Amino acid sequence: MSNRNWLRTTMVHSSARGKSGALDALQTMSNYPALFSLEAEAFHVCGIAGLLTVEQTATPDADAVRRMCDAMTYRGPDDHGLRGDGPCCLGHRRLSIIDLRPEGAQPMTNEDDSISVVVNGEIYNFVALRQELEQRGHRFKSRSDSEVVLHLYEEHGVDFVDQLRGMFAIALWDAPRRRLVLARDRFGKKPLFYHAGPRELVFASELGALAASGRFDKRPDLDAIDAFLTMQYVPAPMTAFEGVKKLPAGHRLVCENGVLHEPERYYRLRFDEPREVGDIRTRTEELRAIVEDSVRVRMVSDVPLGAFLSGGIDSSLIVALMALQSSQPVKTFSVGFTSKDKSELPYAKLVAERYQTDHHEMIVDPDMTSVVPQLVRHYGEPFADTSALPTWYLCEYTRSGVTVALSGDGGDEAFAGYRRYKHCRTARNIRRLPWPVPQLLAGLLTHVPTPQAQEVRDYGERIMQPEFQRFLGLTAPIPHKDRMSIYTPAMRERFAGDQMAVEFERLFESSRAKDPVNRLLDVDIQTYLTDNILTKVDIASMAHSLEVRCPLVDQELMDFAASLPGSLKLRGFTTKFLLREMSKELLPKPILTRSKQGFGLPINRWMREDLAPLSRDVLLDQRARQRGILDPVAVEDMLARHQRGEPRGFQLWSMMILELWYRECLESDT
Repeated sequence: MSNRNWLRTTMVHSSARGKSGALDALQTMSNYPALFSLEAEAFHVCGIAGLLTVEQTATPDADAVRRMCDAMTYRGPDDHGLRGDGPCCLGHRRLSIIDLRPEGAQPMTNEDDSISVVVNGEIYNFVALRQELEQRGHRFKSRSDSEVVLHLYEEHGVDFVDQLRGMFAIALWDAPRRRLVLARDRFGKKPLFYHAGPRELVFASELGALAASGRFDKRPDLDAIDAFLTMQYVPAPMTAFEGVKKLPAGHRLVCENGVLHEPERYYRLRFDEPREVGDIRTRTEELRAIVEDSVRVRMVSDVPLGAFLSGGIDSSLIVALMALQSSQPVKTFSVGFTSKDKSELPYAKLVAERYQTDHHEMIVDPDMTSVVPQLVRHYGEPFADTSALPTWYLCEYTRSGVTVALSGDGGDEAFAGYRRYKHCRTARNIRRLPWPVPQLLAGLLTHVPTPQAQEVRDYGERIMQPEFQRFLGLTAPIPHKDRMSIYTPAMRERFAGDQMAVEFERLFESSRAKDPVNRLLDVDIQTYLTDNILTKVDIASMAHSLEVRCPLVDQELMDFAASLPGSLKLRGFTTKFLLREMSKELLPKPILTRSKQGFGLPINRWMREDLAPLSRDVLLDQRARQRGILDPVAVEDMLARHQRGEPRGFQLWSMMILELWYRECLESDT
């Protein structure tokens, strides 16, 4: 999976302990002796696929399952397996992390081979679960965490998922009951797609793999296209293909005796049981104990292990806690941009020096014209978060040195790290002012004249909107009025109503959070975290056979964070208040006081300079004009306005990604 042709790079390796070890030096169990015991078991991050025929006497097409597995070899280059049993066939690609022996191969079966399973992911509490199951008389063939799933199912039926702590996508076939169970972890760290045809149900870890089954026609879902242009991603349960769905996070899907039931939600984060603010020191001690445990259980590995280090609070905190639990330098990896753009590398170095990590960094000067189509193919549907590109390269670079990496993803959603939370609170405060002050302020902001002040004008419009609509506007790169200005007449007629506004209103109304800040977090965790952040990390890492673990998306940590009042997360102008307080003893002060930068690209400048020729060629090409989605005149006008200084880079990037998806995933034969 080498992509050396698409980036001009400078690589830097440093170690504050003076080590000169090569980047590919192995980091084995001896690096972390306190973390390992004879009970260390098998973790498999991989790809799964399968097919179930409705007719119970029919034989499933094993070749179709094999094609799906072959289409995602990079997810599991170490091994593969296929098992047919009656009307069901399960497939598996294996990337082994612990216990590399053949006994851990999948699909796995129970004692009498009546139940089989494939698991993508890790079950962190499997040792305790196994001990309980053995006490109840269950016999194990291997030391794999995946086998625990089989015996849990024997004990608890479809409720087995309630017992699991980890990241997973699971397919389990119960032959005596003619029951197929699909399940996805609580926050959607591991993906699962499916298509229910008239005679078959097919499923896979990736859209491209599912398409390789040949079981559905690749037609675009226009509702999903509109949602993508709103959000930069396609929200679950939709996909960009008609008739194909994502299994939402925290859901299971059961097909029994040829009857496919609706997806059932088995988990929802509880924001309706808030703790008191209490003593800040006590709360920080509670939080630190939970985060330390979450990091500890994710440091178990028989293969080289390291961490992403961006220089932000979240990744820096993870590295700090890893270093405190390790007897050897933690391998850390960073990417930065050239001097023309802001770089976080100096902040990453501060943390690396403090904790004496074995630090590796890369300076990126991207030639995106060659890599963007490859990104589009891997995602399988349009995905326009600009941080996907540096994340992709960070994963490729990290994989050259380790097989497992810990990341800081999830901290912003759990502890209120984004600026949009502050913007929403400011709008609420403005609306509390005596009439007509709120209307006057909103009007003044709406009419700021300079082209560069488009975001200010947009915020002025949002002040008087309902909270769900305001939050959607702060989240969505292309709000409804802008989509109406670039759509063709047919698309404007079809989407005259804002479908995502309706969905956000439903999410806000159904939220059980007791304060405004937690209500925003509740919605973000159900949408942005699952369908954007975790999707981005999974695709970028698995494309390079790298496993990424996210300690800040641990269910026990997320449950604790959800129980905290919003005032412990957003206090004054300070985001992630409690997490910052906890980190004061662990991180250099500049890390704690710097403003959030994020991992995105300088997209407005790039779309005006580096990517201007490509965007014009793609968006104004004859094929794009004939899609019937975007009005060519409106697109050309937006390109011109962006060149004049009006910041429309994110909108243009999203539109370009959409057109490339049509070409790479709908029209291409590869």
